Amino acid sequence: MKRRLAALLVAAAAASAFTSAAAAAGGSFTVSGGTPAEQSQIRAALDASSFDWSVLPQTIQVTIEPGVGDYATPGDVYLDPALLDQGEFSWGIVQHEFAHQVDFLLLSDADRARLQQALGGVSWWPDATHQHSDFACERFASTLAWSYWPSPENALRPQSASDEAGAMAPAAFRALLAQVLPGAPTTPAPPPKVHAPKLTRHRVR
Repeated sequence: MKRRLAALLVAAAAASAFTSAAAAAGGSFTVSGGTPAEQSQIRAALDASSFDWSVLPQTIQVTIEPGVGDYATPGDVYLDPALLDQGEFSWGIVQHEFAHQVDFLLLSDADRARLQQALGGVSWWPDATHQHSDFACERFASTLAWSYWPSPENALRPQSASDEAGAMAPAAFRALLAQVLPGAPTTPAPPPKVHAPKLTRHRVR
């Protein structure tokens, strides 16, 4: 009886905090929380991009949790299920948060200075006195997401040069990043095969 109860508890825990792992061009990550459909959006988002996420030197922990917002810390990405429930609309934001991992885990201060010179921004790291788009780290993450998935469905598609992902043309950014990170692709992702409803809400953390 005790053995059966223990097995049931393990099964319940696995159901409530499903963990999946994946590797190759989409990189390596684990996911806790969320439904299988929400978890699948993370893999779909990374696969839509032509960036080789496998350059990240460690497995990224993704946590799906209501009300947590969408943000990243070194080695961790946090996503709200309400975002992932929007399907393809969420992909650019997922890519943005994983692009922060490229920054955290691969860039040097010299790399950041070089990128900031091209992307603009008042500083690389955020502070409490400026807007989200003023920081070069956010410009970097959004520009990476847009440059390697320049799809009309990408929520980060810039409308002008002043937008967070608008400081550089995608081809120019890919060429620059290939110099900073040798081996980074210089070609964009192919056009998407699926289409999500067009939404106007733009959420980036």
